Amino acid sequence: MKARYRTRRRENRFGILLAAIVVLLLTFVVSVRSIDLLRQVRENETRIEQLQSEMAKEELRSTEIDEFVKETQTRKYIEDIARQKLGLVYPGEIIFEKKSN
Repeated sequence: MKARYRTRRRENRFGILLAAIVVLLLTFVVSVRSIDLLRQVRENETRIEQLQSEMAKEELRSTEIDEFVKETQTRKYIEDIARQKLGLVYPGEIIFEKKSN
């Protein structure tokens, strides 16, 4: 009877020890994984900030492009470009140019 009691007691100790080791291993794995996930979260937050900054710049650029498009469709802009690039003038308009020395 005592032998059977000792055997059970040893089996119980071995089972408890095995369970403790498994719990410790699981705790270690979960800890390592959580540290890795926290690092990834920080990297993702940094990336989000960069992308939001780029997005704000692109929105500003888009606004500038829209304004440029509106400006280029005005009569004054078209006249200025026709004068500067093409040398066009209105009929009867007199152009005075500075003489180069």
